[in-house]
Amino acid sequence: MNTLKAEKRSLDVKAKRLRREGFVTGNVFGRELAESIPVKMQKVDVERMMKTDHKGSQIMLDVDGEQYDVLIKDIAFNPLKGIVEEISFQALVSNEMVHSVAEVILVNHDKVAEGVVQQLLNEVSYKAYPSAIVDSVKVDVSQMKIGDTIRVKDLDIAADKDVEIHTDLEAPVVTVTAVHNDVPETDEESADGEAAAE
Repeated sequence: MNTLKAEKRSLDVKAKRLRREGFVTGNVFGRELAESIPVKMQKVDVERMMKTDHKGSQIMLDVDGEQYDVLIKDIAFNPLKGIVEEISFQALVSNEMVHSVAEVILVNHDKVAEGVVQQLLNEVSYKAYPSAIVDSVKVDVSQMKIGDTIRVKDLDIAADKDVEIHTDLEAPVVTVTAVHNDVPETDEESADGEAAAE
């Protein structure tokens, strides 16, 4: 499990100013915390963590030397700047189930002999005890043929008795469809194209 260093932050200092100074702001909440803890983390540390962890990952958060076993509950990105601005962490309690999501990752696309692999679901919502948390589900599509569909109920996570799936079990995750040839241009379309060219 990865560890991310954080410091408690004063709410007197605006989050915008901290971001300008190279920090990512955050918040830690949980059943056993008297109140939520506002934190700040070095942007470089967050970027390093994001290479392996994401929403739904379980990490150790070191807040001024105190360790918290946390779930990354939410990540706020600034799409214009392409940076993480805020992260919410849920402090985990061993005997308390938590809501989380597992990212669906397709593997062995290149082994599908014919057809087009279409991913229809990017994440699975579930509830589990901290010991059963997973942040991703790998789906091997190598044996799939045209017309095949893998549903949520077919995933390994759905067979785990320690996990309650909240996404519809019948929801399709991935399917393989036939390759559709390009529809030939009609006379009208080609005439328009020639007119445009002139």
